[in-house]
Amino acid sequence: MDRAAKNWERLVRATLQRGQLRSHVPKRAASGLAGTVPASLQHTANIDAILKAADEIQDEDPNVARILCEHAYSLAQNLDPVSEGRGVLQFKTGLMSVIKQKRAKRDGGTIDRNQDIVRLQEFYKSYREKNRVDEFQEEEKKLQSGAFSGDLRELERRTVKMKRVHATLKVLGEVVEALTNLIPEELKRVMEADAAMTEEVAYNIIPLDAPAPTNAIITFPEVRAAVSALSNSGDLAKLPNGYQVPKMRELDILDLLCYVFGFQKDNVSNQREHITLLLSNAQVRLGIPDEAEPKIDGAAIDDVFQKSLENYIKWCEYLGIHPVWNNLESLQKEKKLLLLSLYYLIWGEAANVRFLPECICYIFHQMARELEEILRQQRVQPAKSCIVADGASFLEQVILPLYETIAAEAAICDNGKASHSSWRNYDDFNEFFWSLRCFDLGWPWRKEAAFFSKPKKNVLRRNQRTGKTCFVEHRTFFHLYHSFHRLWIFLVMVFQGLTIIAFNKGKFNLHTIKDLLSLGPTFLVMKFIESILDILMMYGAYATTRSLAVSRIFLRFVWFGVFSGILTYLYVKGLQDESGSNSNSFFFRAYIFVLGVYAAALIFVSLLMRIPACRMLTNKCDQWSVVRFMKWMRQEHYYIGRGLYERTSDFLKYTLFWLVVFSCKFSFAYFLLIKPLVEPTKIIMFDIPDVQYTWHDFVSKNNHNALTIASLWAPVLAIYILDLHVWYTVLSAIVGGLIGAKDRLGEIRSIETVHKRFKHFPAEFVKSLQATSINRGGRDTASGQVSAETMKSYAVKFSPFWNEIIRNLREEDFITNREMELLFISGNTENIPVVQWPLFLLASKVFLAIDLAAECKDSQGELWDRISKDDYMKYAVQECYYSVETTLKAILDDEGKLWVERIFGDILASLSKGTILDDFQLNKLLLVISRISALTGLLIHDETPDSAKGAVKAVQDLYDVVTHDILSYNIREHYDTWRILGQARLEGHLFSKLEWPKDVEHRENIKRLHSLLTIKDSAASIPKNLEARRRLEFFTNSLFMKMAPARPVREMLSFSVFTPYYSETVMYSMNDLQKENEDGITILFYLQKIFPDEWKNFLERIGRKPDVLESDLQTNESDLLELRLWASYRGQTLARTVRGMMYYRKALMLQSYIERPEHHDLEDGLSRSDITSTHGFELSREARAQADLKFTYVVTCQIYGKQKQERKPEAADIALLMQRNEALRVAFIDVVETLKDGKIYKEFYSKLVKADVQGKDMEIYSVKLPGDPKLGEGKPENQNHAIIFTRGNAIQTIDMNQDNYFEEALKVRNLLEEFTVDHGLRPATILGVREHVFTGSVSSLASFMSNQESSFVTLGQRVLANPLKVRMHYGHPDVFDRVFHITRGGISKASRIINISEDIYAGFNSTLRQGNITHHEYIQVGKGRDVGLNQIAMFEGKVASGNGEQVLSRDVFRLGQIFDFFKMLSFYFTTVGFYFCTMITVLTVYVFLYGRAYLALSGVGGSIVNQTKNNLALEAALNTQFLFQIGIFTAIPMIMGFILEQGFLKAIVNFVTMQLQLCSIFFTFSLGTRTHYFGRTILHGGAKYRATGRGFVVQHIKFAENYRLYSRSHFVKALEVVVLLVVNLAYGFDEKGAFAYILLNFSSWFLAISWLFAPYIFNPSGFEWQKTVKDFDDWTNWLLYRGGIGVKGEESWEAWWEEEQVHIRSLRGRIFETVLSLRFFIFQYGVVYKLHVTGKDTSLTVYGLSWIVLVGLMILFKVFTFSQKVSVNFQLVLRFIQGITFLSFLTGLVIVVLLTSLSLPDLFACILAFVPTGWGILCLAVAWRPIIKRLGLWKSIRSLARLYDAGMGMMIFVPIAVCSWLPFVSTFQTRLLFNQAFSRGLEISLILAGNKPNSQL
Repeated sequence: MDRAAKNWERLVRATLQRGQLRSHVPKRAASGLAGTVPASLQHTANIDAILKAADEIQDEDPNVARILCEHAYSLAQNLDPVSEGRGVLQFKTGLMSVIKQKRAKRDGGTIDRNQDIVRLQEFYKSYREKNRVDEFQEEEKKLQSGAFSGDLRELERRTVKMKRVHATLKVLGEVVEALTNLIPEELKRVMEADAAMTEEVAYNIIPLDAPAPTNAIITFPEVRAAVSALSNSGDLAKLPNGYQVPKMRELDILDLLCYVFGFQKDNVSNQREHITLLLSNAQVRLGIPDEAEPKIDGAAIDDVFQKSLENYIKWCEYLGIHPVWNNLESLQKEKKLLLLSLYYLIWGEAANVRFLPECICYIFHQMARELEEILRQQRVQPAKSCIVADGASFLEQVILPLYETIAAEAAICDNGKASHSSWRNYDDFNEFFWSLRCFDLGWPWRKEAAFFSKPKKNVLRRNQRTGKTCFVEHRTFFHLYHSFHRLWIFLVMVFQGLTIIAFNKGKFNLHTIKDLLSLGPTFLVMKFIESILDILMMYGAYATTRSLAVSRIFLRFVWFGVFSGILTYLYVKGLQDESGSNSNSFFFRAYIFVLGVYAAALIFVSLLMRIPACRMLTNKCDQWSVVRFMKWMRQEHYYIGRGLYERTSDFLKYTLFWLVVFSCKFSFAYFLLIKPLVEPTKIIMFDIPDVQYTWHDFVSKNNHNALTIASLWAPVLAIYILDLHVWYTVLSAIVGGLIGAKDRLGEIRSIETVHKRFKHFPAEFVKSLQATSINRGGRDTASGQVSAETMKSYAVKFSPFWNEIIRNLREEDFITNREMELLFISGNTENIPVVQWPLFLLASKVFLAIDLAAECKDSQGELWDRISKDDYMKYAVQECYYSVETTLKAILDDEGKLWVERIFGDILASLSKGTILDDFQLNKLLLVISRISALTGLLIHDETPDSAKGAVKAVQDLYDVVTHDILSYNIREHYDTWRILGQARLEGHLFSKLEWPKDVEHRENIKRLHSLLTIKDSAASIPKNLEARRRLEFFTNSLFMKMAPARPVREMLSFSVFTPYYSETVMYSMNDLQKENEDGITILFYLQKIFPDEWKNFLERIGRKPDVLESDLQTNESDLLELRLWASYRGQTLARTVRGMMYYRKALMLQSYIERPEHHDLEDGLSRSDITSTHGFELSREARAQADLKFTYVVTCQIYGKQKQERKPEAADIALLMQRNEALRVAFIDVVETLKDGKIYKEFYSKLVKADVQGKDMEIYSVKLPGDPKLGEGKPENQNHAIIFTRGNAIQTIDMNQDNYFEEALKVRNLLEEFTVDHGLRPATILGVREHVFTGSVSSLASFMSNQESSFVTLGQRVLANPLKVRMHYGHPDVFDRVFHITRGGISKASRIINISEDIYAGFNSTLRQGNITHHEYIQVGKGRDVGLNQIAMFEGKVASGNGEQVLSRDVFRLGQIFDFFKMLSFYFTTVGFYFCTMITVLTVYVFLYGRAYLALSGVGGSIVNQTKNNLALEAALNTQFLFQIGIFTAIPMIMGFILEQGFLKAIVNFVTMQLQLCSIFFTFSLGTRTHYFGRTILHGGAKYRATGRGFVVQHIKFAENYRLYSRSHFVKALEVVVLLVVNLAYGFDEKGAFAYILLNFSSWFLAISWLFAPYIFNPSGFEWQKTVKDFDDWTNWLLYRGGIGVKGEESWEAWWEEEQVHIRSLRGRIFETVLSLRFFIFQYGVVYKLHVTGKDTSLTVYGLSWIVLVGLMILFKVFTFSQKVSVNFQLVLRFIQGITFLSFLTGLVIVVLLTSLSLPDLFACILAFVPTGWGILCLAVAWRPIIKRLGLWKSIRSLARLYDAGMGMMIFVPIAVCSWLPFVSTFQTRLLFNQAFSRGLEISLILAGNKPNSQL
């Protein structure tokens, strides 16, 4: 029975714990019963802690564990008697089963409850004694008083253990108190003392409400001053006496606000800490309070107050209302703190309303006034606006009504399917508060107002609710013109002007000038079009837009309409008069006068509005009505977007940049585009009398061949629009390269340069990164002459940081133990007067010097000159000299020291006389070295009798060698000394006793000397690892770059790092690492081959042999965890990101430790070892406290609560990360379900947790939300809910696929100080940071993406920030001015779909709100990118779709309108303009090919060529597009980046290598991806987040999967290009032969081939025969599987085809698709007239007959595809009919060929004609799907579509199959894909083959 009971208990426990523990994962501390408590029981009782304590003491006393379980059960029963909560019944049942088993295991008898209490009390005492609690408390007191002298690391381990002991004691005490009141006084006193040592209340950073003896933050004067300031409420009203606060603190301002407005307790606690940190950090930058009772400085309060409420102040100014204070200067300090606290409490509980910053301003304004009224009454009471039945609730009364309205609008969005104009997004809600109408909402809320009216789905009644505000996001391409109309007007006018000049042969005469005056009407007409768009685009927002704004729109419409009409009329009349007899026309003179006046006024106003100096002048003249009217007419006044001008110097810089671009662009356009077409145009229009058409022409006769002219000019126009971007790209690359060179980027490009310049690093490090009083004015000191003492001082200060960098490289397994030793800088002991450089610089230098000395036949001076040519050889010789002397003096006795002094004295004397070569036999120095190295080899080990004898023998041998072999001078000069030494040597007591080195520093110096004298190999290649080299090169290079001076850690700006996480990989489990793909490859095997050196280093680090088996590693739990971490740190995992970001804390701890007050300088009397010693810096409480005060890391794991409930492995891994990183905080959304009245209610909480000492999640804050926070895009909503838990002045946004490096973390202080540096007219609000893409070495595709991304995030961002001044926030890892952004809507926008590229909107918002975005390249952060083609395509599709949505957004519109002209150009071409130009690039190909197809099919081309005879100008015009499709110009930024950072030769090699790896195919393919998604998004919408996956891509992608992904985006378009090329080849008019055709069409063929085959060229094993066969079977199965309900597109062609049509939903979209589809019908119309059978007949009858033939073919197709399901009873008849039909068709075809002129080529021509027509019919049918279905034709259309997809698939598959049949192609492809991996020793063929035969084939 006993055994059965044990087994039953194990079974129950296993059931309760299922899913929580995983194989090969270290167990979480929160195991056993504690991990099973339902969420509904965790909020109100500490059941989890009780069960955890029961688990802890189970083995020590099962009876006490049983008592605790019984108490936990009683608590659960009291909380939920009927078990309504989710999982409560199961929990209680399982717990009762465990209790029964515990009772059954007792030794019989009944349970005595009184005895249980006694047992519990006795166990409490014994548990304390066993764990020596009193002894530990004494050690704690000693540590705090500075009297502790033990092992700090051992104390740290005991501290962690004692925290767990105290937690258990706390639970035991609580249970004792709950069970009885009869507790002995002595025990009660002990329990109270123990409770005081327990951190009863969880805290985040500052223990404000709980004692924390291990946390030193609360002792800092600045923190105490901030806490005191909040507690000192002054004359404010007092709270009721019964108001409870923790014992550890006093009542404060936030308690008052909590009581009045009903803020949540945790929100108050959160903001209390938040405000305390803001105040303390502001105070410490002003000075550290030195009073006994520190007081906060008023300036610190003013700084935080004004920055936090700056947006509110501007909002009041904009609306013309008074803030809640009358005079800011006279506002009392206490009142400022009160208002500051109120604002942050509102913000902290606002949930989704945080996206509405001006709404928060309104709420704050009203609540502050309400608070003022309450305080005036001197009687604190709940505010009326927040009052509820049981007090007050801000959430329910203020936030909930807003949230419900926003949620109702978001529901109308229908997950992005509804049009943007049909529902209000976050911006619409916020902009409602930009007008005084917002005060109509009243206070408390007037909930019947239209603003709060909720829409009903499919019933949108605009008159019953507030509609769109200020802007409507209509889905149309016209937004590009509407937002950037100045660009298009400028381009059109210049094109018109250049064309006029070209047609006038470049002559500037009176006729040319008159023609140029036509630009006036052009300008006004285009402005009139803009005014029309203003009216149309505002439709849907008139009701809520300010009346002045509406008036302006219509006034501009009337003005431009009337004025353009008048001016056009005057110009036309003037021309008519001029062409007649009246050469002095009144109309013409009037036109010139009106145009001149208008142009002068326009230029004058433009100068006033756009030139910065003039703009500031007009701002001062705003009191004049005329000035205000002109500014208002020119530009609408929004709350945001005001004052977006720059300094005059910055304005001139980017103006000059664009003037250079314009000069290149317009020169190119005039001489190479426009001018060559003038003569051909004139010839076609006027000189060709009769053009012969080979088809039936409708429109081109009698209109000067208009379509022919359009065919020639259309490509030119497209290139004219496109080439401005090309010239911008070229010039920005040049400027970026020059700026980078000026900033000293790329000075250190190799490890050889690191070696060469290492001696300069310490000085540069101290000047740049050390917060000291060293003069920062001269940065070239290091390169000049520096004294040896100064250089050694620099080295002393540099060494601890350098050594820690090297140590971290070793911990990351980038270097070996030996390399680490060689790279370390020694402590630079005072006994050695020269700098002791790292051994990797000095290795083998001593032996080289000895060789020089041995071979030297010259003088001593010449020998020393030869040695001194190598600085490090000189340093090595000097150090050896001094080290040998110091070592020998330290170990020898008196007589021995006499010998040493004599020898070294003689050496110095010889050196001074210059006779060293004569006095010493230097060719025998190797003998001396061998004896000294033998001695040091013994001294570096511990002393033993044998080693002591050996050391004596070594010294004696050294004495003999020196005396007999080295000395060659006359020793009689010091006869007495040598006589004493000789006598002692003969007597045998010379050197008989050695003083063995005991001092650690001395032993380290001996060890170093031994290395210097024994390392003969050069260390020039150390470190060998490429990543270690890259990091050291970049770090050392950055030391020479300009950066803001660092302030001490205590005075630096504080910051947070913020990482959103959803469900990506946290850590690789062993299952993940050992799971085989279809080729038998595991991730672990792949990583071992990709990173072979790092794998060996890892095994060395954990003490394993290189040939260890994986199974052996799994036997050790510690090694297993290290293995998982090693693999995770090489993937794109959350673990890698967390490790990298926690380097910030480590760096700050080290810097703070070095800067501790007693270590100011060497002159303080401290030794160098004291200063450089960093032993225990991670255990220093003050250093840790300083780091925690300045740095916070929050990972917002949105569904962590759900993952915990479902026992997901990700939850266990996140918990493990928290255990390993004590400063890591995890925020998540907790969903609590409660059952009330038979209904399930969900409550949402935003929670912050950390790991407690037991490894269990400790809840710090829990803030209730008004509802589900995910109303918009997931990522920004995830960020928004958790941003309240961030701290500091700045916040760095980091994605979960990023990394950081310790050496870069050292520079974060400098980066943060950039916020205080002058970067322009406005202070910096976002600091751009350089990224390094660490995935570039995985494959060739990854390297392409890495190089492209690196070019953008370095050179591109550099130019955008300076000189263009338009850098935005393009993602991570930018650093935000946190207070600026959280008070202005956050760090991203979240409206559904429109803000799908949420990151960039932070940059838009920051710029529009007068922010300034900079870029800094002296610091870098790692970044992972997609490494497979499908991943890359999905990523680029996501970004392109996001840019398509940006085109529609109000942010882009306002920036395009408000920026000055040149800044607008920069903004356009770096955001949506880039994607538009990409689309134009592709459209140019189509325009060109369709133009040539028109010329070929219509016969016009041949006719013109025959009549013009070799017109070179015409050929030149047709060839211009060739240059731009190659794309060479767009590669210039990448090439420039290579040259700058790698050198010219290496850059060329890299670029050529990329070309050989077919990078041009990849970039051309990406061109199609961006074009497709950008265009489709603007036309139809459908943008969505596409999860790309961030794993390692080595598996083969099936043919069908690639076809599904790229069919519509690439394959269809490529085949259309192929058809056009074939048409031009078959019917073109070129007489130049094949070469001319190739030259003209090469780029088009290249584009088509790239789009068709790139997915298979870059597909691993894409040309392996077995996989090709398997892919064909898979593809045919997918194609023929009909599917059904619930079948996914991956399984069935029919389901996929249906999914591909989802984007066509609206009538506008159907019309667009119809118009675009009409182009496919031109082929049939043109080709049928080219058939031999038609002859020269050009009548419409021919075309009509072709349709009859097509209909016949359709009928035949229908007969052969007739559904067998329908004809199941007529199978024989059906087959008979199909057979007869087939034979009849063949017979008829043969008869027609024989009896008519129909030829075999005609049959192929018919295919060329009918295939596009069929596709056009398909496109039209899909566009009008509802109608087709009603007509009953849908099944036939589907069958036809299947046929087309089968045909397209076969056209692509056949070449792949042929290449697969050739074995060398697969080998070549493998080399091509994984070339870089090969160069690093990767045998990718083994990976792909997996060493396993393909047994399935």
